[in-house]
Amino acid sequence: MTETPKRAQRAGHGADTIYWDPVKKSYVGAVSLGYAPNGKRRRPKVYGKTKTEVRQKIRDLKKEIQTGVKAPANYTVADAVNDWLERGLKGRDEKGTIGKNRSMANKHLIPFIGKAKLKELSADDVDDWLDDRAAFLATRSLRDLLAILRRSVAHAQRRDKAARNVALLVTAPEGRPGRPSKALRLDQAKAVLIAARPSRLYAYLVLSLLSGVRTEEGRPLTWDHVFLETTDGIPPHVAVWRSVRKHGETKTRKSRRTIALPKQVVDVLEEHKRWQKQERAARGMEWSAAGRVFTTRSGEPLDAANVRRDFKAIVKRAGLKAEWTPRELRHSFVSLLSDHGIPLERIALLVGHSSQATTEAVYRKQLRPVITQGAEAMDDIFAEDQEGEDEGQGDVVA
Repeated sequence: MTETPKRAQRAGHGADTIYWDPVKKSYVGAVSLGYAPNGKRRRPKVYGKTKTEVRQKIRDLKKEIQTGVKAPANYTVADAVNDWLERGLKGRDEKGTIGKNRSMANKHLIPFIGKAKLKELSADDVDDWLDDRAAFLATRSLRDLLAILRRSVAHAQRRDKAARNVALLVTAPEGRPGRPSKALRLDQAKAVLIAARPSRLYAYLVLSLLSGVRTEEGRPLTWDHVFLETTDGIPPHVAVWRSVRKHGETKTRKSRRTIALPKQVVDVLEEHKRWQKQERAARGMEWSAAGRVFTTRSGEPLDAANVRRDFKAIVKRAGLKAEWTPRELRHSFVSLLSDHGIPLERIALLVGHSSQATTEAVYRKQLRPVITQGAEAMDDIFAEDQEGEDEGQGDVVA
C-alpha cells in the first residue's frame, strides 16, 4: 500500500516565504514587515541562486532591521575608505596624517579589496588581503593598513552604512623585516659635515646632528627662537617650541624644550645668519628676525622631500651609501652621546622624550647598554684582589 505524499505546507499569514521565480531564474525570499503608515504592505525581497543563500540573506536583512542599520547594497570598501579620509579626519594635517593614510590606501588597500561591497566583506577576505600584502610590506605597514580599514568601517557604522566591523576580528600578520634605523659613527658624521660644507643645508645638518632636534622641528625654526649670545649667565641656546605638524605643535609636550648650543653650532649659525642677510639684500628682500632660519633660495620654507634628496647627495659625496636619511642624524646624536658616557636620563631630556623608557625603546640600538656598567665596575674593583690571590697561589705552587 503506497503512502500519499504530504502536501507542502503553505506559509502562514505574515511568515517569510521562499519560492522559485522562473522569470528571474533565481530563488526569491520575501520578508513580511507588517504595513507602512499608508496601509501598504511592507514586504522586501532578496534573491539568490540557492535556498540556503536566500535564507542567509533573510537573516542578514532581519539583523539590519533589528539594529536599525540598513547598509546600502552598492556601498563598497573604497567608498568607506574615501568617506573616512574626507570626513573622518577633519582638522588633521593634509600633507601629514591624511596624506600618509591616503597614499597607503590608494597603493595597498583600494586596488585589492576596494570593489568589495562592504556589507558582504568577511574576515576571511581581510585575512587573504593582508596575507597577500605581507610579501611586500613590513609588519608596521600592515598594522597601519589594518588600522585604516578598521577606522573606515567604524566611520561607516557611525553613518548607519555598516552593521558590523569585520576588520576588528582580524590580526595583522608578520610582514617583511622593516628597515632598521642606523646611527653614524664619529668618523662618518665628520665626513658628512665636511661634504655638506658648500651646501645650503650645512647649518641645518650641523644643528640636527649636534643638538638632536627633529627634522620637523628644525625646518620651521625662526631666528627669534635662536639665541647666539650669552645673556645674564644664560648660554647660547635654541628654543624648540614649534614643528611642521598641524597648528605648529611639537610631537609631545615634553618636546617643547630649550637646548644649549655647542660652540661649533653657534659659530655655524652666526655665519649662516650673516650669509642669509647678504643673500636677502642682494635679492632686494627684507631680512626679518621672525623669519625662518632655514629656507630655499627664494625664501620659501624647506620641503621635507627636497631635504631628503639633497641629503642623499651629501652622504654620497662623503663616501657613504645613499640609504641614509636626515632623521638618522638624531639617532646619531643619541649614539654619540651614549658612547661618550652621557646618562640616559640626560639624553631623554635633550631629545624631548616624555620618559627615559621612550628613549630606550626608540633608540635601543644606539644606546650603550648601561646594565653592563655594574659588572664592569665590579671587575675593576676586584681586579687587584684577584691578581693578589693568583700571585699567592703561584708562590705556594713554587
